[in-house]
Amino acid sequence: MAAAGSFHDSNAYSADGEQAPQTVAPGFPAAQCARGPGDGAPPGRRTRLKPSARLARPDPLSYAILGPAHYLTEISWLHDRKYFLPQRWLALLLCLFALGSMFMASDFWLGILLCFTFTACAILAGIGTGPRALAFLAIAAGSFALLGLTGIPFGLAWVLVPTVIHVSVFTLVFMTVGAFRSRSTAQFALVGFYLAAIAAILLVPPSRATVIPSLARLGGEYFGDIPLALGSLLRIPNLTFDTRITGLLSFVYTYHYLNWFIKADVIRWADVPRPRLVAIAGLSLAATGLYFYNYAYGFTVLLLLSFLHVLLEFPLNSISIRQLGAAIGGGLRPRKPAAVSG
Repeated sequence: MAAAGSFHDSNAYSADGEQAPQTVAPGFPAAQCARGPGDGAPPGRRTRLKPSARLARPDPLSYAILGPAHYLTEISWLHDRKYFLPQRWLALLLCLFALGSMFMASDFWLGILLCFTFTACAILAGIGTGPRALAFLAIAAGSFALLGLTGIPFGLAWVLVPTVIHVSVFTLVFMTVGAFRSRSTAQFALVGFYLAAIAAILLVPPSRATVIPSLARLGGEYFGDIPLALGSLLRIPNLTFDTRITGLLSFVYTYHYLNWFIKADVIRWADVPRPRLVAIAGLSLAATGLYFYNYAYGFTVLLLLSFLHVLLEFPLNSISIRQLGAAIGGGLRPRKPAAVSG
């Protein structure tokens, strides 16, 4: 029987074409529901693991130690800035989606809802809540409803957006925007180092001697859907949770957490109300302690909070992407010749 919170893909097939043994996370009710048409799954294949259980983080150690403090401090920081939305109460809709996703069973439709949510956040953060925004939201809702009838694999978005894309792509966007803003050679060098480190891990993966068996077991049990989704996206068959994937995901997640905590000028720790800071510290330590007491319990309790912080960051993500596009576009435009006086 699989360990609590197991994430082995219930739809995986072995090399000889037979279906692999299915496992179900005891902490999540089984759900016998067909995947959507864009899932890429052959007709008749079913998933017994609730997709909400797949919102995992692929580095068990940094997830347990740094994750809780990261979620709570970032949500606190976003709250003070109205979550970069026209009205703070709009964040309640994101909270409702996060809560509802824990009880939905189709990763295909959850993927559609996730993509629509990001689009809606981009609209609201960009043009507010006026009639024009409502028109764009209606168009977006209708478009995603129609896309649900196509073969687009939205299930991949459900697995990858809250995990790999959140910690690597969005982190890279933030870093690059910061480098453009400051015009700092050091920050551009840091972006280059980040990309070079990822390339090095992919080209020269860590040896098996560096793997801690207990952590490798947790990674395989809890986070096995991520390499499967990456393999499907990149058209790499039979991509497994090997040392290359383990090293890559461990690096991008740990860097993502540390990159947040070192931004003292952004977080402004001194401006955080002391009672809130004490509460954040106490809850973070309690959550980490729960992980070390029983990883399955900690994972289940923190699952909603981890996904919630991903959703609440969507408006800021969309703003940063727009700023990066403007910065790159401005840098590529030819400069106008200076006027000659005289």
